[in-house]
Amino acid sequence: MNSGAAGTDGGYPGSSRGGYRSKRYTRAVGERQNAARYHCSPGKRYLESGGARFSSQVNGRAVAAEQDFNHLISRETFAALDRKAASFGEDYDGKGHSQYATLVKQYTSTCKRSLSREEQNCLMPLLRSFQPTTNWSWRSVTTTIHSLTSAGVFTPQKPPCDETRHSQLSLLGDLLETVLQKCIQRSGVSGLDAKGIANLLWAMANLSNNCRELKTTLNEAVTAVLPRVMALKDQFISQGITNLLWAMAKLVDNGYGQTTALQEAVLSLLPRVSELQQQFIGQAVANLLWAMAKLVDNDQVLISDLSAALTALLPRVIDLHGQLTPQNIANLLWATAKLVDNGYESTPVLQEVILTLLSCVCAHKDHFIAQHIANLLWAVAKLLENGQELTPEFKDVVVALLPQINACQDQFNAQGVAILMWALAKMVDNGQELTADLQAVVIAQLPQVNALTERFSPQGITNLLWAMAKLLEQGLALTSALRETITALLPRVIAMKEQFALLHIANLLCSTAKLVDNGYARTPLLQEVMVTLLSCVRTHKDQFGAQHIANLLWAMAKMVDNGQALTPPFKKTVVALLPQIRVCQDQFNAQHIANLLWALAKVVDKGQKLTSDFQAVVIALLPHVNALTDQFSAQGIANLLWAMAKLLNRGHVLVPEFAAAVTALFWQVKALPVRFNPQEIANTLWAIAHFGELINAEISDSVVQTVLSEFDGCLPFTQRDLIISLWALLVCCARQYLHKNTRHNTLECLTGELFHRLTGTVIDHEQDKSIMAMAASWLGRECLLKPHYVSDNSTAQFFFCTQLQSALPSLKIEQERSIHSLPPVDLLLPEHNVAIEIQGASHYLGRDFETRNGPTLLKIALLQKAGYDVVEIPVNQLNNPDSVESYIAQIQRKTT
Repeated sequence: MNSGAAGTDGGYPGSSRGGYRSKRYTRAVGERQNAARYHCSPGKRYLESGGARFSSQVNGRAVAAEQDFNHLISRETFAALDRKAASFGEDYDGKGHSQYATLVKQYTSTCKRSLSREEQNCLMPLLRSFQPTTNWSWRSVTTTIHSLTSAGVFTPQKPPCDETRHSQLSLLGDLLETVLQKCIQRSGVSGLDAKGIANLLWAMANLSNNCRELKTTLNEAVTAVLPRVMALKDQFISQGITNLLWAMAKLVDNGYGQTTALQEAVLSLLPRVSELQQQFIGQAVANLLWAMAKLVDNDQVLISDLSAALTALLPRVIDLHGQLTPQNIANLLWATAKLVDNGYESTPVLQEVILTLLSCVCAHKDHFIAQHIANLLWAVAKLLENGQELTPEFKDVVVALLPQINACQDQFNAQGVAILMWALAKMVDNGQELTADLQAVVIAQLPQVNALTERFSPQGITNLLWAMAKLLEQGLALTSALRETITALLPRVIAMKEQFALLHIANLLCSTAKLVDNGYARTPLLQEVMVTLLSCVRTHKDQFGAQHIANLLWAMAKMVDNGQALTPPFKKTVVALLPQIRVCQDQFNAQHIANLLWALAKVVDKGQKLTSDFQAVVIALLPHVNALTDQFSAQGIANLLWAMAKLLNRGHVLVPEFAAAVTALFWQVKALPVRFNPQEIANTLWAIAHFGELINAEISDSVVQTVLSEFDGCLPFTQRDLIISLWALLVCCARQYLHKNTRHNTLECLTGELFHRLTGTVIDHEQDKSIMAMAASWLGRECLLKPHYVSDNSTAQFFFCTQLQSALPSLKIEQERSIHSLPPVDLLLPEHNVAIEIQGASHYLGRDFETRNGPTLLKIALLQKAGYDVVEIPVNQLNNPDSVESYIAQIQRKTT
């Protein structure tokens, strides 16, 4: 790079490549010599040194104390640099400047810290004299960049100083341009050795996070250097390999693309990891595993290629566990969790490594800083999420770290707080007991959440709301403090709506649903959040994957189930997602299928229109019920049976797929090794009853017997569960009675038991009173409850009554007559004990006028058992005069 090259106007000098290429400053020598005096703060002024010579510092004297910073900024030091560069002219190789950069690094190493704000301000104006050119040797270039980066010369200040930042970017732009120009030159990289490459890429990886203004130039320099990694792959020592893999992982994590060159460079180094495994120290092992985990996490498809390197490295963790620092332990456990999360098999060696690291955590529990604690708990939670058993070792780590969370609670930054709360919630979701100590830690973090509300990223907001919703679901009390924290976070959802990824949108909608489901009020603010999220769903409707869709529809159904009105935005969002269900239908697992059909049935039950498109989606999902039958949990089976019964009850067309899916689930009920809970028992019985004549009576009876075998009087059935179960058993008894004209003793006994348990309770709902009255009638017992029925004279009923009365004028006909507190009979001929039921479409599954549903069977059986001859007339037959005459003739025969 020519030191006299002209830059373009605007921005920082020389920003011609999209970065910051420095335009040479031609300040007077006196101004440069006095620069430090004007850039040091009044409280910490560095004085000029009059006796030190640059050559003695470089050749033999290391900077050993903080006061020696004066030597670094003295006029003699920079005069010596100028003389040395001038003496060689265009042949100057940059050695003196690289030696000076080494001194700056030695100074910070001695102080065990990076340059302070004041030291940066003093040093940066002086570093303007650095004029790297392509004549500088590779060693000078790489040493200068590595040393100045290590010392923190390019680290942005907080708060920023514009002039210092200007100088940082100018110098760094020059150095990066020099790297690029030297790589472009013919044979320009021939002098770039293995150590130089490792140092250079390490430095650029660090700079990628601190100097985003130079991203384009930095990425170009990385791209130019990467081929040299493959060329010298056999020359890297263990430390170089560690630095290189760490650097490439850091570059990818900071936005450098997954280029072919980078992937080839990574792959070229992995065999060397296996070859040199015994040479890696504890820090190196920690950095290597962190790098591999980070590369995989950023879509580097390397699991198969990493296997050999990981197999070689993992035993070293066990061998070196006594040398690991707290930071090493935290990074290693994070890395193992991240690898498992991205598909690495949980081998016995990995299990041993995890147990070793867990014991290290307990041993060093008092030495972890806030960031370590957050990462450790994240790792534990992620391992549990991916199938790791919650062993005593995991529980011990949680117990050991809880006091440390309290000790560091004011030190967690926004990301740390979000990770911490997510991890605690995830562990509880996977079996960790929600102890008083754990609850206290959660509550203690709430003020920190409130204080950092404006700093949380979209993912942080998502994780926090999910965590609070999940903890509430697992039993955490909804205190006023927790309510206030949730309320403080919700406006951030609205403010950041454009920044949420697809997973965030789905998780946020699930979280709002769970919050409401666990007692958080549906405030206007929550309503606004919900409307905002629904709008986001519609905007991205074509981008959601299978899990997203299942979660979104589950959340919407749960909101509706908790009182949310099925508003136009809700309906539009459901309709918008229907095509995507079809697109992803082969990607849904068993839980997704169960959640989807439950959600679709729930929204239909609350008023969603059952369109042909809607029905087509349901029909498309039903074969997957058959295919995944053996994978459904007890809850999944109960929800599926409920959903299918509800859909048919609401008018979904009855297709063969329904019978096939129901039959498959019935057989799975008999094969299930686990018990249903009370609500699942009630819902399963309700569904079986509603299916009416859909499934063979013997199969239905067998399934009912299986479910009833789990019926235990000690189980905590709610009154609602008992009422539903009582009604379902009545339907089962009715079907037996109509099918074989017999009574099932076991069903009758259990029906009587439920009736007895409910008799002493307060029953207010009219429908529940009706069920009690029907049970009393069936059992032949007294029932003091007198349900009130609303008359519903249909047009079809009126029409047939008129036709019948016209044909048989002397016949006494009563309409909507209730017998023995049973539901009203459409038409009653009291003098002949004949009951006429005009069966509308709602009396049949799928409105097919062939397959009677459970309520219809029960009403007919109750009337017959009470001594009435029942005539059923499907309403679709009334359109045919011949059919009407036939039914009238039938009734005439019964009354003569």
